[in-house]
Formats: sequence, C-alpha cells, structure tokens
Amino acid sequence: MRVRKAVIVAAGLGTRMLPATRVIPKEILPVVDRPAIQVVVEEAVASGIEEIVIVVSPGRSIVLDHFAPVPDLERHLLARSKHELLEVVRSISGIARITRAEQAEPLGLGHAVLQARAAVGDEPFAVMLPDDIFDADPPCLRQLLEVAEAREGPVVALMRVARAELSKYGIVEAEPAGPRLYRLTGMVEKPEPHNAPSDFAIVGRYVLTPEIFGILADGQPGTGGEIQLTDGLLALSRRRAMYGYEFAGTRYDLGDRLGLITAQIGFGLKRPDLAARLRDYLQTVVSA
Repeated sequence: MRVRKAVIVAAGLGTRMLPATRVIPKEILPVVDRPAIQVVVEEAVASGIEEIVIVVSPGRSIVLDHFAPVPDLERHLLARSKHELLEVVRSISGIARITRAEQAEPLGLGHAVLQARAAVGDEPFAVMLPDDIFDADPPCLRQLLEVAEAREGPVVALMRVARAELSKYGIVEAEPAGPRLYRLTGMVEKPEPHNAPSDFAIVGRYVLTPEIFGILADGQPGTGGEIQLTDGLLALSRRRAMYGYEFAGTRYDLGDRLGLITAQIGFGLKRPDLAARLRDYLQTVVSA
C-alpha cells in the first residue's frame, strides 16, 4: 500500500515540560536550532510523505506559523546579503504541503487523530508524535513504510523499555514475524509492570489504515477518561493483521527533561560546526 499523507499531532498541553511550555508549545522547543516540529516534518518528507496534516489546539497557531513565509525577515536577510540564511528560511516555508486540523478539547491522542479524518480521507496514512524525535538512517518512518508496503497492513514503531518505565507507554503482546518484525496479538495502555505483556513499547510513529477512524469515532473513553489510540489499535488488530517493527536508531523523548537535554547532545554531536567543541565541553564536565 502507498502512503502519501501523515498526521502530526501537536495539540497537547505540554504539561510535562512546564514552565517552558506555559506559552510556547512543546513542538516549538528546539533541537539544537530547529524546532521539534520541523525535525518531524523533515523526517516525513525524507520518508516520501507528500501531504502533512498538523493537528493543533485552539490558539496554538505558532506551530503552523513556523512554516509560513516571513517576508519581512526575508527582505532583511536579502538586504544584508545573508544568502545562506535566506535560503534556510525560504526552504522551511516550502518544505511540504501542510494543512491544519483542530482538536477543540484535549480528549486524548485517539481523539486528536480522529480530527484529521476529513483531511486524510479514505487512504492509509502515517501518524507522527513530535514528542518523539528519532535519529535513524533510513528515517524511522521510512522503516515503517517499508514494512507497511511489504505486508499491506498497519505497523507501529516498537522499542524495548526498562521494567520501571512500562507504565508510561502502550505495551504490546507480540510474536516474531521476521527480522525486527512482530505480529501484534494484544496491547494495553500504561500497564503496571506486573501486568505488562512484554517490554515492547509503542513509540511515536504509526502507519495506519483508514478503518481506524471509524473505530475511534465509536470508541469509549479509556485510561484517563480519554479516547486512547492504543485502544483503537487493539480493535484494528482484531480486524486485520497489525505489525510492530523494532526500529533501528535512537529515540529521544522531548516530553521528558532528560530526553530534551540528551537530544541536544545527540544531535549537536552530529553537527560538523558544533561536534568538536561540544565533545571538548562534555569531556571537561565528565572529568570535573
């Protein structure tokens, strides 16, 4: 199956990163010098996605504004012959075809995905969470798309997590189906460790079929009184084969303070203009 569209959910309140997110959406928090939302959009484009729907909450247009043209800034850079910066600014506004969907109330991830139904239509699509940033080659989403195309079915990104962390994630029950590939036989949202069916967590990237919209629309509130995407995935897996893929690469949780810090370090070390100085600084910190 061919996937052309991606839904990026940027409607959360960002409470885990307060007070930084009191005014600024967490999706605008930087990964070195790029907002998280830009990093995710770039991953989608590099994976072959043609259209992107960003789900936002009311009054949070700054996430979309980042991709809009900024004529005043462009004129300023042009007048000062800062052509490299000008090209960077212009490339952001032309990166992809981006449309907006709105989640009026914070009723859960599943509810947020449902708000993109009209924009996605009756075709398979990807879901990307900008809390989760991946350093992977090929991109994490591209890895999932290759599985979805080969298996003609939905697939989610999996990562092994420590026992103490299981209650923070949707955890799957799965059986091997190939290298790094698993067929999902069950899943549960944020279980207590003694109730978890495995140590495989679903993390921030999904490729889904349009049946999920009807499931979410008919769904009842689950954990936390919200429409949980995990519950919808479980119902979808009962209708058709669903897979999990243990992606190759590194994932950073930008909804976690340590995750935000390590993302700066990880991506900073990949920058030729920063790597040597950053490495020297880290060595002085470790030896202090």
